[in-house]
Amino acid sequence: MKKPVLLFCAMAGLAVWCAGSIRLPVTWKNPDYSGGTFKKILVLALNGKAQGRADFEDELVAALTRPGEEARPSYEYLPRPDATPIDMNDLKALVQWKQFDAILVARLTKSTDKTVYVPGQVYTPFPYYGTFYGYYGALAPVIYTPGYLKNEKKAQVEVNLYSTAKPEGTLVWTGITDTVEIGSVNRAIKDLVKSVTDELEKQRIIEPKGR
Repeated sequence: MKKPVLLFCAMAGLAVWCAGSIRLPVTWKNPDYSGGTFKKILVLALNGKAQGRADFEDELVAALTRPGEEARPSYEYLPRPDATPIDMNDLKALVQWKQFDAILVARLTKSTDKTVYVPGQVYTPFPYYGTFYGYYGALAPVIYTPGYLKNEKKAQVEVNLYSTAKPEGTLVWTGITDTVEIGSVNRAIKDLVKSVTDELEKQRIIEPKGR
């Protein structure tokens, strides 16, 4: 039986989620951070295919941007082909040049892609043993229900937000999603972005939209 659309993978690998929403069962905010909200955030998807990273960064930029608070995607300044890392010095230079006061970085921490066999349905026929035709009429349709193969993809995403006030960057907030089955990538990205921005608003790291 097919499960409802679940996870992400925005990074074609970075996306997630649940029939309706992605949960962040693990979150942490630095108790020593008291700097308030951020005004200019760099959004960075670390791994996955280029198109997936760009889609994820665009969705998160749109969700984070509001009056007085700006977010920009990393690919706008540092385009990368698939599986290409960013040079550390280039990244530091970009943060200084554009004066980003925070970096929101996401990475795919778990990813599985396998084909599984789903057997045909099996029912206990005992209630229908009283008559042959009752038994046969109830059981024949399901006994001959064939099994099938399905592609099963699961993933887990970690999202961290760093303040750039100090040269090496300071972790302000982190969140880790459930490991969930990937359905629609676009839906997964949107659900993941909503969960992240909702939590950042709750923690007063960004201003609630509409204020």
